[in-house]
Amino acid sequence: MDKIYLVLVVLLGLWGCFCTASVSYDHKAIAINGERRILISGSIHYPRSTPEMWPDLIQKAKEGGLDVIQTYVFWNGHEPQPGKYYFEDRYDLVKFIKLIHEAGLYAHLRIGPYACAEWNFGGFPVWLKYVPGISFRTDNAPFKAAMEKFTTYIVNLMKSEKLYENQGGPIILSQIENEYGPMEYEYGAPARSYSKWAAQMAVGLDTGVPWVMCKQDDAPDPIINTCNGFYCDYFTPNRNFKPKMWTEAWTGWFTEFGGAVPYRPAEDLAFSVAKFIQTGGSFINYYMYHGGTNFGRTAGGPFVATSYDYDAPLDEFGLKREAKWGHLKDLHRAIKLCEPAIVNGDSSAISLGNYQKAYVYKTKSGDCAAFLANDDKSVYAKVNFHNQHYNLPPWSVSILPDCKNTVYNTARVGAQTTLMKMTREPIGFAWQSYNDETEYYDDNTFGTIGLLEQLNVTRDSSDYLWYMTDVKIDSDEGFLRNGKQPTFTALSAGHALHVFINGQLSGTVYGSLENPKITFSNVVNLRAGINKISLLSIAVGLPNIGPHFETWNAGVLGPVMISGLNEGKRDLSWQKWSYKIGLKGEILSLHSLGGSSSVEWVQGSLVAQKQPLAWYKTNFDAPDGDEPLALDMNSMGKGQVWVNGQSIGRYWPAYKAIGSCSTCNYAGYFDEKKCLSNCGEASQRWYHVPRSWLKPRGNLLVVFEELGGIPYGISLVKREIYSVCADIYEWQPSLKNYQMQVSGNATKPLRPKAHLSCNPGQKISSIKFASFGTPEGGCGSFQEGGCHAHDSYDTFNKLCIGQESCAVAVTPENFGGDPCPSVMKKLSVEAVCS
Repeated sequence: MDKIYLVLVVLLGLWGCFCTASVSYDHKAIAINGERRILISGSIHYPRSTPEMWPDLIQKAKEGGLDVIQTYVFWNGHEPQPGKYYFEDRYDLVKFIKLIHEAGLYAHLRIGPYACAEWNFGGFPVWLKYVPGISFRTDNAPFKAAMEKFTTYIVNLMKSEKLYENQGGPIILSQIENEYGPMEYEYGAPARSYSKWAAQMAVGLDTGVPWVMCKQDDAPDPIINTCNGFYCDYFTPNRNFKPKMWTEAWTGWFTEFGGAVPYRPAEDLAFSVAKFIQTGGSFINYYMYHGGTNFGRTAGGPFVATSYDYDAPLDEFGLKREAKWGHLKDLHRAIKLCEPAIVNGDSSAISLGNYQKAYVYKTKSGDCAAFLANDDKSVYAKVNFHNQHYNLPPWSVSILPDCKNTVYNTARVGAQTTLMKMTREPIGFAWQSYNDETEYYDDNTFGTIGLLEQLNVTRDSSDYLWYMTDVKIDSDEGFLRNGKQPTFTALSAGHALHVFINGQLSGTVYGSLENPKITFSNVVNLRAGINKISLLSIAVGLPNIGPHFETWNAGVLGPVMISGLNEGKRDLSWQKWSYKIGLKGEILSLHSLGGSSSVEWVQGSLVAQKQPLAWYKTNFDAPDGDEPLALDMNSMGKGQVWVNGQSIGRYWPAYKAIGSCSTCNYAGYFDEKKCLSNCGEASQRWYHVPRSWLKPRGNLLVVFEELGGIPYGISLVKREIYSVCADIYEWQPSLKNYQMQVSGNATKPLRPKAHLSCNPGQKISSIKFASFGTPEGGCGSFQEGGCHAHDSYDTFNKLCIGQESCAVAVTPENFGGDPCPSVMKKLSVEAVCS
């Protein structure tokens, strides 16, 4: 028996190497047409941007050194109703994959079809919840049947368009399921059976490319198990014939309403990637490379913000986030120089100190590459490697593609840093308003005894569900005489609740991502006779993660009671309630051109301000230029916004960010709470308006405000560069220096250059700061240090003012001489673009 097992292990070990498919793998790497590759990938989710944005996003990804674009396939977007498929506009998956191919890049298709991704219901269509007998993501026949049907549909669609690599297309990898390992631990034996079934089902679809399962330590052969996380250098595949792959290198973290905005320093992200490669990793995917926008009601969570920026190398608007984009581009170039040695050579690790190591790759043909790592969080290290001395900053990796010359260090950022600004457009919105109703009955209103769960009623057709009932107060109630008003209490499974008594807003309560359940308890004004109780329950995105999240509830589930009456407490939970899905304005489609003309809007001095349940509309012309646009919603409370009938998404600037936004040091282990911004401010203030959604003239902007805001504070803004910075040491590692040396064209090392570049159409108008010496601080807050060359400004004023871009060598001669000999100096400069 042991001999048979050994034979099987050997055969499986050869499977990746000798597979006849054009995409194969072994323990070293993915191989395409027989050539092992280090593959750099980035996640760009097609529904989180517009088709008009896709070519530019893909091109910037390629320019940034990516080989692969990775995306989920979003089931609820493609099959909104059973058997009714949709592949148009932002859901045109085929077009997206073909654009990747046209750009000369590969694609990794994460079919799932469970996505998580902070996407509504984790990517599952809501109708799936109501399939008889279903239980999500376990050994359940109805779920497996639906999952297999959709997965097969997607695979067949890709085959019919000849999009797999063995058909001449770009798809080189596919994924089945998603981060199932933690769920398998929760579910036990049925989950293990399910994961094996899912693997067999996927392989049986005969795509001609390998399949992966992320965060799935027991991924069945030949499925490749992969790592997700902030760091994955520790990870090893579950079989020695599988390559070491990182399918989600988290570039930041998502934003939640009520939470501070996370960001991840470029130095730490580059450090984590270099550590992964130095320990044998050969596939790395940035999650996200472009995060984009949760348009409409696609954000899950709940409480996930409309912006899915993720501090990605390409920001929400599709612009390069410098210095992260440029620093990673330089990293990718350095890694590619090491590729021949890594994928074909033997590796060794050499201790250089307590926290320092050299990872060396050598081939028989003479290729040699080394990574010198300093894992100390605070101390510089001077190490000896191959009889040469190297200075390693804390928490950094130096890359030596020839085992001699340092071309890159993760803590030394050579790329420019860019500070962005939101410039208000001189557009005066002429608002009109319409007040929605708290008591709105029509043919779709229905009544029943007791309180109903929200999703079971709405099927997620709207965020809003009205719970309405009457309360009779006798004239002899004591509170009518003594003035001690009763207390109204309502318990809800989430996510937000507005309480109206006799048409007046009595209060609002809402939860959070960590605790969506809420309780409203407040004194209310009741009168003798019949009182109208109207509870507007609001969902803020359906759950997207967790064991059996399809069973989680929302809405007012009670108890609902009034206390302080003669009888003590009166429980309203089991009296008759009337239900109405959505708002009157939603039913009338006030967000659309046709619907907005169906009611009387008021204007001028009568426009509602600081009133709940108010609709606003205005018309505007598109501004000139091609800069990305956004709406500044900071004067509003909570609601939704549309442009020309297209949903920009939910807004909620009234929910201020809670957290600690102290200074963040790149060194040391990162987590999603380490580096935060926006504390005490709106979690999200700016809301992306895609240019392609606008007409030159007469665009319709519609806003629905739940709480009460000031519409005249809303403005349209352009996102553009304010200033650009460089912060470079005089002997900083340089890829250009290395290339000159290996070509034999350099007699001595070249000094690095400070490169400054504004956007096309902008020019450098002034030099805000320049110092060659020992300047301190960062872009936007530079200060002179104890050593400063007094001619630092002169060269930049001469070479850069009036130019779109310029480059200045970091050499003492350019700044009037060496201000402090024998001291390691650097150049810090900030230039204003206008």
